[in-house]
Amino acid sequence: MIPKPQPTEYPAYYEKYINAISDQTNVLDLLKAQQQEVVQLFARVSESEANFAYEPGKWSIKELLGHMNDTERIMAYRALCFARGEQQPLPGFDENDYVVHANFSERTLNDLVDEHFTIRAASVSLFKSLTPEALARIGNANGNPMTVAALAFIIAGHERHHLNILKERYLAKL
Repeated sequence: MIPKPQPTEYPAYYEKYINAISDQTNVLDLLKAQQQEVVQLFARVSESEANFAYEPGKWSIKELLGHMNDTERIMAYRALCFARGEQQPLPGFDENDYVVHANFSERTLNDLVDEHFTIRAASVSLFKSLTPEALARIGNANGNPMTVAALAFIIAGHERHHLNILKERYLAKL
């Protein structure tokens, strides 16, 4: 089981994601369960509804899922780098710029869901493979130190955050 990180193991910005996961949660089990939750929730959205945004200037449903995919890829890459002892600082990213340049609206919702399933399977496989020593390693991303274990919780908490937004702000208005 991956231990829940202490506040010294990640930047304060990520606290809301990590605190969204209870102390007793097995984060690997949660990551697997979320994989199925994504499939079930997005199955409620038709292709014609997938470009819906709950208000002007907000991401569409496809863009929300695309953002979740991009962020998980980046966090898992950071985890891999830090677990392998990378000492070079990794760059940050601007999530809004990523969405602007991704053309998520040109893809099908099913394709984005399939992509999420694949990304999540790879993330679970990565975190399952890591030793306690690797999970405790610290790297630097966007000028901030964080542990590999913290990244597992950030991935799960970030997804929980956006799935709640999907339910409350998108699906409730469809």
